[in-house]
Amino acid sequence: MLVRDIPVGGSAPLVLISGLNVLETLDATLACAESVAESAERHALPAIFKASYDKANRSSLQSYRGPGLDEGLRILEAVKSASGLPVTTDVHEPGQAKLVAEVADLLQIPAFLSRQTDLVHACAATGLPINLKKGQFMAPDDVAHAVEKARSFGAPGTMVTERGTSFGYHDLIVDMRGLVEMREVAPVCLDATHAVQHPGAGEISSSGDRRFVAPLARAAVALGVDALFVEIHPDPGSAPCDGACQIRPSELDALLDEVVAIRDALA
Repeated sequence: MLVRDIPVGGSAPLVLISGLNVLETLDATLACAESVAESAERHALPAIFKASYDKANRSSLQSYRGPGLDEGLRILEAVKSASGLPVTTDVHEPGQAKLVAEVADLLQIPAFLSRQTDLVHACAATGLPINLKKGQFMAPDDVAHAVEKARSFGAPGTMVTERGTSFGYHDLIVDMRGLVEMREVAPVCLDATHAVQHPGAGEISSSGDRRFVAPLARAAVALGVDALFVEIHPDPGSAPCDGACQIRPSELDALLDEVVAIRDALA
């Protein structure tokens, strides 16, 4: 699978997918993209910048959703031009796919929409590769059906992102065995920040525990995942969305030191 000129899967190098959980201002997004690019270059990792223009699945009407489709794509286009990084973002509705594909290099299907056939079809029809986030309600072997949908509709490549499975109330768990199982059908990414989320556990939002971001990321790289998804923010405490799950750019840099060492030790 190729994302622009970046190979994902097989014997290709580990890929970093990183950025903001949700777009804020243009300046803040540009600064975040610069940080991702610098960390990736320092560790010789190919990187893709990620940020959402709309967080459509929110716990409360009071939760911040983002700048919306038009303004969001304008910001992502500016980031892509300034940083040189490929970009990825969510597609929530079939009618958005073609518009998002004019800017993005990789289309992300959100976890709660991972079985929506019309959405998968619309994304595949753009001719771009797809990052299919595994639903919190899905077993690892269930993703084979979703991947087959994308391939049948002509997607040039599909990867699967693990972001945890529902585990009782307000918690997720990552079954590391599932990463191995899913790699039998597609390249696999671990979303190390959403995997530490406590869905709906905040007063009007989800909460989380960023202590577990690095341990999960290290374990996934040791298992041989193809990509690592980590959201960052310069001040997670003030992030408008999922701040409890995000880490600082300096912490991403330290984490990349560790995962590159693990990857190299196992090579």
